[in-house]
Amino acid sequence: MATHTPRYGWYGDDFTGATDTLATLAERGWHALLFLGLPTPGQLAAAGPLDAIGVAGATRTMAPPDMARELDAAGRFFAAAGVALLHYKCCSTFDSAPHVGSIGAAVGALRAFFPNPLVPIVGGQPNLGRYCLFGQLFAAAGDGTVHRVDRHPTMSRHPVTPMTEADLRLHLAAQGLEPVGLVDYRTHDGTAGTTRLPDKAGVVLFDVAREADLTAIGRIVASRMDERPMLAVGPSSVARILAGTGAAIAPADASPRAAPSSRSRAKGPVLALVGSLSPVTRAQVEVAHGYARIAVDPARLLSDEAYRQSLHRQAIEALGHGDAMLVTDRPDGTAIAAGAVATATGRLLAAIMKGARISRLVIAGGDTSTMALRALPIWGLSYRAACVPGAPLCSAHADHEWLDRMEIILKGGQMGPRDFFASVGQ
Repeated sequence: MATHTPRYGWYGDDFTGATDTLATLAERGWHALLFLGLPTPGQLAAAGPLDAIGVAGATRTMAPPDMARELDAAGRFFAAAGVALLHYKCCSTFDSAPHVGSIGAAVGALRAFFPNPLVPIVGGQPNLGRYCLFGQLFAAAGDGTVHRVDRHPTMSRHPVTPMTEADLRLHLAAQGLEPVGLVDYRTHDGTAGTTRLPDKAGVVLFDVAREADLTAIGRIVASRMDERPMLAVGPSSVARILAGTGAAIAPADASPRAAPSSRSRAKGPVLALVGSLSPVTRAQVEVAHGYARIAVDPARLLSDEAYRQSLHRQAIEALGHGDAMLVTDRPDGTAIAAGAVATATGRLLAAIMKGARISRLVIAGGDTSTMALRALPIWGLSYRAACVPGAPLCSAHADHEWLDRMEIILKGGQMGPRDFFASVGQ
């Protein structure tokens, strides 16, 4: 049976990636729930016994001082909950910078609560096309071509945190993590011996070139977890290395969950909100049929209340006849804060959903997902079914009947096949 003391905790630096970790654990038989903020005692009671507990945050868009305040509270919560390992879930492309979303600042804030001398950083996630070799990060683009991340057509040009350095040791050193040790992918091969740690463990980056590497990393990390509670950093690979039934902290009754027979949506329209400017997402929008498409001008949304009300009316009318999609236009050259746009679109979404009963909410974009869900009175998400890698189908937990158990899919900009919106509308 599930234990009342969760052994695994994760804090997501945005909401989309946090749901991927939720799916990773749930698909392996763990009782897991993702809270959209530090949970209240009542919410914990409503969730029931949990093997793993997650909190979705927004530190990816925060400056280090704001991160420190946010993560100090989170660290205290997870330490008091008794988790043996806290996973700081960052994006699989590690996009971050010294001034915003600093992974170094996150480690600095959380390490005091999880004093194990080893801080593993898992550097790749093969099922999402992310690979780390000799400390260098590579990522697949929308067409499947793998690029070194500093030459990636999207991530090297990210509007907030462009990845200009592929060596994760140097990238993280610029954020205050120095020195960062390396266990390179050659040591994961069973014919070459077991994975070895540097003499002084500290913060250690683990290469990941293939799925099998995760098993080798899991063995060494699990062997060091008995010393003290541990902090680990990385994408959902951290969950993948420890969520197998043989892992030290896995619940005794965990077993892979059978694939659901159907993920067909409930009766009612689908509302999609597209805030990502990623070429992958924009290509998905171009081939999305069956949606009434409503363009959203970011500058006018921020400055013109009459325009916002017009968008609201258009969306309500469209949802009365079928599925609808709100698509944020590309900026026209005017400097607009991405966070302000995400917040404004979140408020628009909340207003629309109060006036229209939908069956499924689909949000594309990390910042947009975070701000949009924070505008809704939803306190948690649980896993419902697989959808596409990195973007599972979830169920909302809320104290409002019109939101409780609503189907939600959160998609990062780089995730999903070309026909993503057609498939999630079925």
